[in-house]
Amino acid sequence: MNDTSQSSTPPSVSQPTSSSNVVIVGGGVIGAACAYYLQKTGATVTVIDRGEFGQACSHGNCGYISPSHILPLCKPGAVSSTMKIMFKKNSPFKVRARFDMKLWGWMLRFARNCNHESMLKSGRARQALLDSSRELYLSLMTSGELADCELHTDGLIFVHDDEHHFHEYEKTDKLLREEFGLAAKPYDGKALEALEPSLKPGVGGGWLYECDSHVRPDKVMSAWKQRLLANSVNIVEHCEFQSLTTRDGNVSQIETSTGSVKADQVVFATGAWSPQLAKHLKATIPIQPGKGYSMTMPRPKICPKYPMIFEQHRVAITPMDTGYRIGSTMEFAGYDSSINETRLEILTDGAKHYLKEPLAEPIQEKWCGWRPMSADGAPIIGKLPQFKNAWLAAGHSMLGLSMGAGTGKLVAELMTDQTPHIDPHPYRVERF
Repeated sequence: MNDTSQSSTPPSVSQPTSSSNVVIVGGGVIGAACAYYLQKTGATVTVIDRGEFGQACSHGNCGYISPSHILPLCKPGAVSSTMKIMFKKNSPFKVRARFDMKLWGWMLRFARNCNHESMLKSGRARQALLDSSRELYLSLMTSGELADCELHTDGLIFVHDDEHHFHEYEKTDKLLREEFGLAAKPYDGKALEALEPSLKPGVGGGWLYECDSHVRPDKVMSAWKQRLLANSVNIVEHCEFQSLTTRDGNVSQIETSTGSVKADQVVFATGAWSPQLAKHLKATIPIQPGKGYSMTMPRPKICPKYPMIFEQHRVAITPMDTGYRIGSTMEFAGYDSSINETRLEILTDGAKHYLKEPLAEPIQEKWCGWRPMSADGAPIIGKLPQFKNAWLAAGHSMLGLSMGAGTGKLVAELMTDQTPHIDPHPYRVERF
């Protein structure tokens, strides 16, 4: 069925009521959080997903709930530093050469945002959602509302390979302290080895962000699913969005691979797939899929106590109660779902550089997923301008888990005309 609309003027907002049928397209962490907070308003909520609930980018990430990740990738010097490494074989950043006007358009937008003012603007937007989500997650997980998530609140360490890079990070620490009120604890090489005995001797030092936490993300998604089903949310898997029908600026139903679904309100929490729906949504959605990789295995005998990011190698590790994960890299390769073994070697080589026991056997899962990378580093959240009752929540880049709870709460507040707990203006769809 083709999209139809009889309204050419920007529509007003249609508010859900306790009897509203809300359909959420996308069963990742953002869709789950939106469903949770919307059902609490009394709405009848259905979540549809083209695959299985929680099995896309929300499944295999490193599980960080990280208020420390304020600064976006688009910052001063990002373009030149990226150009220096992107063509190296073992670079953590890679762009697959191809003719793709959407990719190059996105890169131009990204480059225009690589300035100090835009960095701070995006950083403040990110900080609001990160801080909100942390508090919400801690409440949900410690109360048992989201059970068995393997939550740890010890912090996260940014590790540097030599003293020069360790001291160079003082500039970033100063910026985060002065502009955002975020402080880290510095540890020189010897002090860091004492704090984290899994590290090899000779590291340059590290910065501990005690505000950060970590979880096992697949267990978080299982907990979301269990909670939503217990709260009478309907979850429909293997149900792919195809089109929508509108009248006078209202979406009346959506067409899916399994049939029609009537809706009073629709939320598109479609992650990296969002730009594929731009024609249907009548919006500019500058998001690119940034492919990340991870490997999951049993805990090594000398297992890290802290999650760590090895800054110069851009490799992240997460110790979990029931396993151990190495992840990261960034690959712009379109919607290619294949596992590139060379990218996995980058992860293992990075871990070997820093850790006494970097790997354990057997490798239980090799994984890749598409991060929804927005061009300015801030999520895209709000009502779709050409509709009265359709909303977008996407573009969380590498922070979907970290920002998930705050995003869900904000979407529910906006849709039900409540006073939002954070300023929604920086995330609006029409900023592009």
